This record gives sequence, C-alpha cells and structure tokens, in this order.
Amino acid sequence: MTTLTAFVVLVVLVALERLAEMVVSTRNAAWSLARGGRETGRRHYPVMVVLHTGLLLAMVLEAVVRRPDVAPTLAWSMLALVIAAQALRWWCIVTLGRRWNTRVIIVPDLPPIRTGPYRLFAHPNYVAVVVEGLALPLVHASWITAVTFTVLNAALLAVRLRVEDAALASLPTGRPADA
Repeated sequence: MTTLTAFVVLVVLVALERLAEMVVSTRNAAWSLARGGRETGRRHYPVMVVLHTGLLLAMVLEAVVRRPDVAPTLAWSMLALVIAAQALRWWCIVTLGRRWNTRVIIVPDLPPIRTGPYRLFAHPNYVAVVVEGLALPLVHASWITAVTFTVLNAALLAVRLRVEDAALASLPTGRPADA
C-alpha cells in the first residue's frame, strides 16, 4: 500500500468516525431539547459543518495534486497526535454523556460538567479539534490544508467560544454535575 493510499484510508476512517459522532450528536440533541434545552449559535453552525467537511476533502485533494514526499518521522508523529486528539474527543463525549452534541444546547438547571477532561481544560473538545486540524493533514504533508484550516478554524472558534461561554454562564454552578 502506498503512503497516499494509506492516507486516504485514514481520512475515510476519520470521516466514518465523524458520521458516528453525528449519530450520537443527533440523539443527544433530541434528549436535551426534550428536557427544555435551548440552542444558541445556530448561525455559525453551518459554517462549522462546511469547514470541517472541507478539511477532509481538501487534505486528500492536496495530497493527490501535490504528491509530496512524506518523511516517516512527520507521518508517524502526526498520526500519534491524531490518535491522541481522537482519544481526547471521545473522552469528552463519554464525560458529557447525553449532554454532548455538536450544537450549543443548554438544558436549564443542569450544572456544567467539571469532571474528566473538563477539570483540566474549559473546552477540551476544541483542544482535540485544533490538534487534529493541524496534525491530520500533516500525516501526508498537506501543509497548505493544515495552515488554512487552522487559521479559518481559529476565527470560527472565536465565535463558537463566545457563544458557548455565554450559554454555559446561564447554568447553575452550586450543585455537583450529573451527566
């Protein structure tokens, strides 16, 4: 198997993982909304979907068009970061349980989760997104995609974090979290 073929397989696996996330997210969003959840930040959500889908397509397109020489050290170190980012993302999903989804939906009267990775970072899922957005394209030296996604994602995250922080500020903070 060539390195390009292996890279395409990796990207397809990540895309399948994203589809699994969407299934979980849709189910969890319905759970939250059924309990009086309120969604905020709807306007930036389609931009996020396009950006993240574009990442998957752009890195493969760049790899196919540029056919870069890939240093094994770069490929393996970036793959290790991708795997670490996936582990962090799924730790977030498991920690938040039914409250995790890809939208910003706050269920009134449920306090913020402060366990798992949320005791270490305010927004650990976004740490995973940033690491993966840089590392995944670099597995096959698709540096143009890595840089472009990182810059665009930083702008998107500035909006997303303001929306999410405002929504989280409306939650009670006095009780222990129950996921």
